[in-house]
Amino acid sequence: MKLERITVNPNRMNGQPTIRDLRLTVRRVVELVALYPDRMELRREFPEIEDEDIRQALTFAAASLDDQVVDFVYEATA
Repeated sequence: MKLERITVNPNRMNGQPTIRDLRLTVRRVVELVALYPDRMELRREFPEIEDEDIRQALTFAAASLDDQVVDFVYEATA
């Protein structure tokens, strides 16, 4: 898996993975994708983010997670 847009620099953003060595962390890009379901709106607000940046950020995030089953407790409200 080649993620050439994901960069890690200990002297930038406290060493967090960033997009193209910008001051934009992978975490922030994933968060923005969740906050802006309309890609056009996201692109208007953050024109520096390219589609390939989003794809690689999501790929990186998915690869960083463990596959495990988490039981959620659902409580019905009256």
